[in-house]
Amino acid sequence: MQTSNNYIEFKKQRELGEILSDSFVFIRNEFKPFLGTILKIVGPYILVMLISMGFYMYTIGDIFNLTAIGNTSISTYSPLIMVLAVVALLLSSIAAYVLAQGTVLHYIKSYIDNRGTTNYDEIRSGVYGSFWSLIGLGIIVGLSVFIGAMFCLIPGIYLAVPLSVSFAILVFLKKDTMESYQYSFTLIKENWWITFATLFVIYIIVAIASYAFSLPTIIYSWIKMGVFSGEMDAENFNVFNDPIYLLLNILSTLVQFMMNIIFLVATSLIFFNLNEKKNFTGTFERIESLGKSTEE
Repeated sequence: MQTSNNYIEFKKQRELGEILSDSFVFIRNEFKPFLGTILKIVGPYILVMLISMGFYMYTIGDIFNLTAIGNTSISTYSPLIMVLAVVALLLSSIAAYVLAQGTVLHYIKSYIDNRGTTNYDEIRSGVYGSFWSLIGLGIIVGLSVFIGAMFCLIPGIYLAVPLSVSFAILVFLKKDTMESYQYSFTLIKENWWITFATLFVIYIIVAIASYAFSLPTIIYSWIKMGVFSGEMDAENFNVFNDPIYLLLNILSTLVQFMMNIIFLVATSLIFFNLNEKKNFTGTFERIESLGKSTEE
C-alpha cells in the first residue's frame, strides 16, 4: 500500500485553473508511487516501443541514404524489414499508450477508493482486466475522430472533445465500450465549450513542454546537415543512421510519452468535474459520510 499525506478530492466541481493546478499537485504529491506503478506495469512495453522506434528510424535511413541509391552492395534496405519495423512500432506503441492510460486511470481509481492510498495489485489487475475494452474504445474513438476530420476539421474536433473522457467513463463508471462512447456525449452536454477550452489549454502546455525537450534533437540534426555552418551537403541530410541522433530522438520520445501522463490526469479531473455537475456523486457521498459520522 502507498500512502499520500495530502489527499486530493477528485469528486468535486472545478474551474479550469483548478483542474490545471490540481493535476500538477496530484502528480507532485504522488510522484514516487505514481511513477513507480507506471514503470512497473508499462515500463517493459515502453522499452519495446523505444527499441522498435530506433529500429524503424535506422531502417528508413537507407531510403534517404543518397550514397546507397543504385548501389545494392552497401544498401541494407529491404521491404520486408521495413514492414516488420512499422508493425513492431505500431503494435508496441498501441500497447504502451493503452496500458499507460489504463494505469493512470486505475491508479486514480484506487487512490479515490482507498482515500489517498493505492494498492498495486488492485491497479495491475484493473489495468489488464480493462486492456481489451480500452483497445476497442480507442479504435472506435480514433475512427470517429479521423472520419470527422476527413469531412471537415471542425466535426473531428467536435467529436474529440466528448470522446476524450470516454476512457475515464469506462474505468470510473464501469461501463462497457459502447456505453462509454455514447455516455460521453450525454455527460458533456451543455459543457462542450468549457471542456474544449480546458483540453486546449492543457494540450498547449504539454505540447510546448514536449517541444522544449525535442529541441536538442532538432538542433543536432541542423548541425549535422550544416545548416548553421552554411555548408549544407546532400549526403548529410540523412541523419537517421546517426547513433547520437537516434539516441536523442529516443530520449525525446520517452519524455513526450511521460508528458502525456499530465494530460491523462487532467482528463480524469475533467471527467469528475462533468460528472459532479450532472450527477452530484461526490456531494451525495460526502453528505452520506457526514450523516454516518454524526450517528457515531
